[in-house]
Amino acid sequence: MSASQPKNPAVTEPAAAPTPGNLLVTGGAGFIGGAIVSAALDRGWQVRVLDSLRGDVHGGLPTPDPRVEFVVGDVTDAAVVARSLRGIDVVCHQAAKVGLGVDFSDAPDYVHSNEVGTAVLLAGMQAAGIARLVLASSMVVYGEGSYRSATEFARPGPRRARDLDAGRFDPVDDATGKPLEPALVGEDDPLDPRNVYASSKLGQEYLATSWSRGTGGRVAALRYHNVYGPGMPQNTPYAGVASLFRSALARGEAPQVYEDGRQRRDFVHVRDIASANLAAIGWTAATGGDGTFRAFNVGSGTVHTIGDMAEALSRAAGGPAPVVTGQYRLGDVRHITASSERLRTELDWRPSISFEDGMIEFASAPLRTAVR
Repeated sequence: MSASQPKNPAVTEPAAAPTPGNLLVTGGAGFIGGAIVSAALDRGWQVRVLDSLRGDVHGGLPTPDPRVEFVVGDVTDAAVVARSLRGIDVVCHQAAKVGLGVDFSDAPDYVHSNEVGTAVLLAGMQAAGIARLVLASSMVVYGEGSYRSATEFARPGPRRARDLDAGRFDPVDDATGKPLEPALVGEDDPLDPRNVYASSKLGQEYLATSWSRGTGGRVAALRYHNVYGPGMPQNTPYAGVASLFRSALARGEAPQVYEDGRQRRDFVHVRDIASANLAAIGWTAATGGDGTFRAFNVGSGTVHTIGDMAEALSRAAGGPAPVVTGQYRLGDVRHITASSERLRTELDWRPSISFEDGMIEFASAPLRTAVR
């Protein structure tokens, strides 16, 4: 059964440009968090970062911008969180354990890092009287994407190992046996997390929904699609596919593409993710609609396949052509692409970096120090 959608009020007014103030970015030393910090500093914000600098995420200690107040600590530590929230106007919560993980033994760490950490942060915000939150969520909360059959909208169940072993990767129409046609996912479509990471991200949304109702706070939950760009982590089982391909090319190896490479995704540049966060920060400052939770898909608006990305990176790097392996991970979904129309309309946001330009830059951009 699909998880139910967090409820939120009717559409609210478009976001105003954020007035710079005091911003806390949890996970601000990370890949996405670091891009948000840089963008916020450029807009005149006073930025404080709370980051645990976990060794399985950070291969080396970052060199923080001297304009940033940096707090080393864990978001699950209530005392550290309380100190970090002093004098803050709005919180941008990026701290999380990401990726599909190794196996179910990762579950306690995902739940502790993501759900317990979010609960501790929200309780601290209530105590501090802070009512504005931008939450990093993810497309993974939808599970398998939306599809159309010959007659209706469809949301197929989890894929079966026997089908994947036989190379049958696409969900099919039970009535006809033919592959379903992928469709864009909207924020009000059913939610159906398919792995532990996805469950923990949806758990963060539910916690934020409860907090907004109970405190009158205002939450923008940004459901990121496949984020890539300079500074991605490398050499970790929790990295995204873009990082894995880029790391392989840096070693002179061909990218290894799972399944048949035709999995549909929306690849969005990290600087566009940062600009979406700033737009969402402005939205949280809007008057009226107290106790509001609103989800926004964040994508480039252009669909590409994983094979497309591997080929574009190999071409731009002058490296070996990708190899399609036919391998699969049971927790992966086949197609997941979403409409970002709500973000464009309500927050007046537009992506600025095309797939082609982004891949050319990413092919030679530095990655984070390898995790050992």
